[in-house]
Amino acid sequence: MDYRDLIARGDMDAVMHALPDHWHGIVSVACARAGLDIHGQKPLARTIKGGRAICDAVKRYGRIWQTGSWQRSVGHFHYAAELVHAGVIGKIKYVEVGLPDGGGSGVLPVTPVPERLNYNMWLGPAPWRDHVALNGDTVHWNWRWVMDYSGGQLTDWAGHHIDIAHWGLGFDKTGPVAVTEAKGVYPTEGTYDVPTAYRFKNTYANGVEMVVANASQQPHGMGACWYGENGQWIHVNRGGHSASSPDILKTRLGPNDKRLYKSTDHHQNFLDCVKTRKETITPVETAHRSISAGLLGEIAMQTGRDLKWDPVNETFIGDPEANRYLSRPMRTPWAL
Repeated sequence: MDYRDLIARGDMDAVMHALPDHWHGIVSVACARAGLDIHGQKPLARTIKGGRAICDAVKRYGRIWQTGSWQRSVGHFHYAAELVHAGVIGKIKYVEVGLPDGGGSGVLPVTPVPERLNYNMWLGPAPWRDHVALNGDTVHWNWRWVMDYSGGQLTDWAGHHIDIAHWGLGFDKTGPVAVTEAKGVYPTEGTYDVPTAYRFKNTYANGVEMVVANASQQPHGMGACWYGENGQWIHVNRGGHSASSPDILKTRLGPNDKRLYKSTDHHQNFLDCVKTRKETITPVETAHRSISAGLLGEIAMQTGRDLKWDPVNETFIGDPEANRYLSRPMRTPWAL
């Protein structure tokens, strides 16, 4: 069913979407404009300007938004971020974020479009290209390895582990001021063109440095690891949390320590907020800042140089070429 027909029914209060990244902006803005509350999968959008358009629409139309960054609703992620806020390892100087290795490879032949697939609609705003079977005979899953639709493991996972790193740092409504040391390894041939290895450093206004890289380049692998001023650290991933000293993880927070938003059931949190009109644990601005930190690294890798970023106005300083990467041309008739 065409999403426009679904929206036009007029009998829905909320939607949940899990679309290819290049569709997130158009569909999310349309849903907000139609008065629907939205649970949208991460990343928020394929581009920084697309993400800002979603933020603006959610705010303008008074919608409830929740991102599928469900790690914030898991206890050990919540506890690790609260320990960082409580200063258990001191002032944070440095953060490592490990995201998955790899991506697609190989030359895929042009194949007939399956009868059940409206391929022109699937492409939507993305540039036209002949159909290839990205997964058997369909376009499912492996669209993640094509830059027109996604940024690979970097953008697929930034909304998880960069998101948690930001949560511990209190950076949910801001971003870095510089992106440096960006290096990506891209396929030299074949259908897939996202980086299979990547590394860059984001520097924030308070001096905190965050190195984002594929997991095999990070000492702790996948996850987020915060380092305090005295060398102590806390690491968290989906397998649990660890620290430079076991005593760190035995810390009991006091009544004066900052407590973070608490959710133990991500989907229930969304439903509850639809009813109460309170902000979800993963609101739209938070999602935008999480993926922006990854997209900035992508842009730095593509331009091949260090970049200065204005997180308030969301533009690169003194670099018109880099600013062109903040959005992507859309195929007619699609627009944001």
